[in-house]
Amino acid sequence: MTKSELIQQLAEENPHLYQRDIERIVSTIFNEIGAALAEGKRVELRGFGAFSVKERESRVGRNPRTGATVSVDAKRIPFFKTGKQLRERLNGAD
Repeated sequence: MTKSELIQQLAEENPHLYQRDIERIVSTIFNEIGAALAEGKRVELRGFGAFSVKERESRVGRNPRTGATVSVDAKRIPFFKTGKQLRERLNGAD
């Protein structure tokens, strides 16, 4: 599901809300999650999951085509861990 599909579905389920307001709400939620992750904070949505940032150390890698060694810089990556309720829902344990 894309962001625009999510907005469309929410608009259909909530006809009393304007679509522009739904767009603003969805964008604000995503922006706040992104801003918190950029600050290194953890964002937890109970029953859904938790977003966090993992640190990857610098390392020496290999170019698979040539076999030459390549230096890979340290970096921060977003990480998502599903919540218990979401895992149960995905595996059919309603």
